Amino acid sequence: MGERTSYAPGTLSWTELLTSDADAAKAFYTELFGWSYDDRPIGDGMVYSMAQRDGKSVAALYQSQDPPHWNCYVTVESVDETVEAARGLGAQILAEPFDVMTAGRSAAIADPTGAVLYLWEAGDNIGAYLVNQPGAMAWNDLVTAKPDAAADFYGALFGWTVEEIPNAGGYRSIKNGERTNGGVMPLDGPSAWMPYFGHESVDAVIERIDGLGGKLMTGPLPVPSGQFAVFLDPQGAVFGVLESNAYDD
Repeated sequence: MGERTSYAPGTLSWTELLTSDADAAKAFYTELFGWSYDDRPIGDGMVYSMAQRDGKSVAALYQSQDPPHWNCYVTVESVDETVEAARGLGAQILAEPFDVMTAGRSAAIADPTGAVLYLWEAGDNIGAYLVNQPGAMAWNDLVTAKPDAAADFYGALFGWTVEEIPNAGGYRSIKNGERTNGGVMPLDGPSAWMPYFGHESVDAVIERIDGLGGKLMTGPLPVPSGQFAVFLDPQGAVFGVLESNAYDD
């Protein structure tokens, strides 16, 4: 369940952590999600650590001087064509298309609300090979004070349908074709994408988070399939945890 061998264009397919202390971050997320790591040197003394669950890559992390944060990626057919389309729709291009060895091709954009998103054209690497399971990426939210502008931009760029959920405080679901792909959370402040990881018990994470050096920011809050909460890791990166009674493909 939840294993992937490819992604349809427009699917949120990968996430990576930039952190100020890679060793400490590894220990923290291993305690939470049972991750092991495949460390891959990428030059200039840098190591890109592939986080794995049940032997399958679910995320990555590496040490950076940038403020700690998670990047989210969307699979596209052509990074070059998508960058030009995004530029025409008012996005800022933060990183022009570049090859990631033989793994794939990528670029970084800031949407018109200011949220940073990475594009991924798969080569040897599709992104996450396990999703929608405990310890794997299970959801992605765009947090923004400008949900209408975001919906217009991503609808035009990826063909997403963004629909408000009744009685949910303005929260909107993202559909890529017929498949729910994430959400848009209206909230004042800077716009940002945020990943959620599956877990058997959000309450158990809340009980442990302080002792592991993290912090509860929001929740727990109910959703139709279970509940979620949002946390800060010890280095200051924001991430969500989703407990679901309906983990599936």
